[in-house]
Amino acid sequence: MSAPPQHGLFNCFILMKCLMKTQFYPAVFIHLILVLFPLLASADARYPTPPEIWAQYDPDAGDFNEEIVSESVRNGIYYRESYISAYVLGEEIRVYCKYAVKEGATNAPGLMNVHGWMSMPRIADDYVEDGWAVMAHDYCGRTGDRTHYTKYPESLEHGNMDRKIASPIWDQLPNKESITDYKQTSDYLWYAIQRRVLSYLCIQEEVDTSRIGAQGYSYGGTIIWNLAMDARVDAVVAYFGIGWNTYYRSKRVWMYNHPHVEPPRSPGEELYLATVAPQAHAAHIDAACLWLNGSNDHHGGHERGEQTFKMFQPGVPWDFAHQARGHHNTEKLGNSAKIWLEKYVLGIDHFWPERPETTISLDNEGIPAFTIEPASVDKIEALKLYYAQKSPISFARAWRDVEAVREGDRWTGSLPVLNVDDYVFAFANLRYEGDVVISSDFEAAIPSELGAAIATDEPSNQLSEGTGMWKEVAPAEGVGGVKGFRVLNRHRGTRNDQFNDPKWTAPEGADLAFKFYCTQPQEIALVVNGHFEKRLQITASDEWQRMRVPAEDLVSTRNQQTMSSWSDTQMVELKPAPGSDITQIIFADFEWATRESP
Repeated sequence: MSAPPQHGLFNCFILMKCLMKTQFYPAVFIHLILVLFPLLASADARYPTPPEIWAQYDPDAGDFNEEIVSESVRNGIYYRESYISAYVLGEEIRVYCKYAVKEGATNAPGLMNVHGWMSMPRIADDYVEDGWAVMAHDYCGRTGDRTHYTKYPESLEHGNMDRKIASPIWDQLPNKESITDYKQTSDYLWYAIQRRVLSYLCIQEEVDTSRIGAQGYSYGGTIIWNLAMDARVDAVVAYFGIGWNTYYRSKRVWMYNHPHVEPPRSPGEELYLATVAPQAHAAHIDAACLWLNGSNDHHGGHERGEQTFKMFQPGVPWDFAHQARGHHNTEKLGNSAKIWLEKYVLGIDHFWPERPETTISLDNEGIPAFTIEPASVDKIEALKLYYAQKSPISFARAWRDVEAVREGDRWTGSLPVLNVDDYVFAFANLRYEGDVVISSDFEAAIPSELGAAIATDEPSNQLSEGTGMWKEVAPAEGVGGVKGFRVLNRHRGTRNDQFNDPKWTAPEGADLAFKFYCTQPQEIALVVNGHFEKRLQITASDEWQRMRVPAEDLVSTRNQQTMSSWSDTQMVELKPAPGSDITQIIFADFEWATRESP
């Protein structure tokens, strides 16, 4: 049973009072206040708590009015598509569902599989093969030419995600006025629907209702935190989505803005954040929760998302893992999701490590260093450290690998910086026996506030040696032994985010230059920051060639303005033009060429 809001508020004030009596470095103190702030917001007695809100909604009420669209058995698996009725705010919503289970199964654990933004319901086939009964449903609504989708009545049309159909509602109405009732939000509809679908899963004859798990992908991860509060659910896995979007991302209130400024909140934002936002549910969650994320994914933010777990009640299991430099992908995070659900839903005694201890401090020379002391050291198969500098925008950071030096049961990595007055960030990923991957806590510090810090990093105009930081590429060597890389994905090409690192910021007035080797003419698109673009003609030759691209050669696809400088570059993409094969080109030696350079 969670404490009443007033009690949480009182405890926060007591803790803040204690902190004010203690000496802290300013950045550390600010960080602690930022951690406490969400607790204060969630304890706002002006609004009902999430448990009070959902006590008013009975997901079992009313006839399901099941309409079966199709049934089949394939390779021993029973598949069904159907519509059911969900009753929300006095209206009937016809919800499209998919269900799959092994034919003849009994007492099967149930799994809710919740799709992402503008996506469709999908059965997690690997779980079905392992004996789970899987239910997926649509909450996207009408879009494109889909034959089957959830049908919202006209009064609730904002449940449709497609903005060509309607305008989803968070903190403000389509007329830009603040919401005055949490029931006006689209999230409320989507929460209610998934709770109703959970009831539908629980009445399936094959399902053991004492063993229920859920996983949500992308925006499905965002809304899964409400389901984690449902007493019927034992464990959830959230991919990417975790909240902290309304106000925090929409107004760019990054946790490590320096200096930190928080703009006033609208009444709609206040109401949404206290009642409907995913992080508002944290203190009331009983299910075991695992969050899998890409460090550069746009959902919620790397460090903001971790604050959610600071609001959990003691004794509720939780953990997280971030794929370094990952965007909307987690393929390097092992088999953690399935192990987590098997451990907390099926009761299998899988090994899971305790959380590691981490810190950023100065070494004997004044250089920042990241230290980690993990648990279960004997079961660690790999430990990797990463760090970044300056950027307060979590999904814009350029993460570098750090050499981890082990001394006993402690690992340390050096974090050289360009400016001791800018933030330095670090975290570690640990891979354990059994393919379990977790991340350490995210650490941040301003070196000059830790003591007599020194800056030892230096700017570099050399952008890539070998493969550099380009995605989906492989090492390649052209004539003369010059080492570069070849793009592996002939459809998407490659991208590079290292330009967010101040080490590789372009000098004012510099051009981008690189070498290429190609024996057949090709055409590629050079795209900067997602919208500045120039088509490049890759001419054929038996020798290496060099190309130099001034910033003013790139034109925005949004407003037709030319790019003024390379200095604001965050991301560079190389994409194939129609009819060209980018995999036939070897690239090498990307660099910033100053106007004095040849």
